[in-house]
Amino acid sequence: HSLTSPRPPIKKEVCSVPSQGRFCRVPGPPSSLSFFGLGSALKWPSALPSILQIALAFGLAIGTLAQALGPVSGGHINPAITLALLVGNQISLLRAVFYVAAQLVGAIAGAGILYGLAPLNARGNLAVNALNNNTTPGQAVVVELILTFQLALCIFSSTDSRRTSPVGSPALSIGLSVTLGHLVGIYFTGCSMNPARSFGPAVVMKRFSPSHWVFWVGPIVGAILAAILYFYLLFPTSLSLSERVAVVKGSYEPEEDWEEHREKTLELTSR
Repeated sequence: HSLTSPRPPIKKEVCSVPSQGRFCRVPGPPSSLSFFGLGSALKWPSALPSILQIALAFGLAIGTLAQALGPVSGGHINPAITLALLVGNQISLLRAVFYVAAQLVGAIAGAGILYGLAPLNARGNLAVNALNNNTTPGQAVVVELILTFQLALCIFSSTDSRRTSPVGSPALSIGLSVTLGHLVGIYFTGCSMNPARSFGPAVVMKRFSPSHWVFWVGPIVGAILAAILYFYLLFPTSLSLSERVAVVKGSYEPEEDWEEHREKTLELTSR
């Protein structure tokens, strides 16, 4: 990117119609993900869910939401990815705070809707993430870190406007990345890769285990490491230190910021 045009003042950035619209639309995708993803893991007495079923449901949900709502919301579904974009100088601190808050609200809303609709005998614990098969908290953190690391790299590379090689469908790539993570991670932690996915059902069920921190630390650290690798080592941008600070403050913006590009990229692939 090249930071050449002044960014609107912080008040304008938050209060402008485009920004307000974007903030208001962000809770939609996390809410839908909670409903469809958690819904696939309900323990119906007649047919318990399989690992493959849950993995495909989460992957298909992410891919569908990215394809359908990416051009509307900017594709912000995961607080770990949003914070990683902040570290990678792709969004301002203010936007990141608003996005994460909206994602958490959306996840709670989706889990709440599912709680109200699911029969009592199928509801179970609403697929709250927990450590499985004698997995220790330390092991769980590393697993979540690795799973989210590969997801974040997939997101960054498939939606990078600087790439000249064909990238295919970003929505499909991201959905497959989520499916891959679940096929491995469910056995360890139920697979989070998304703090909002873990937070929503935990709030609705009032079930916060002592290891709940794992589902924040692992994904966030994994996504941030991916951002450092991608934006600073593999494909660095030519920004000075003062310009990087300006991006975080929200006082400057690239010619086309990350959300606007991702909206255009996802919109083009849906045609």
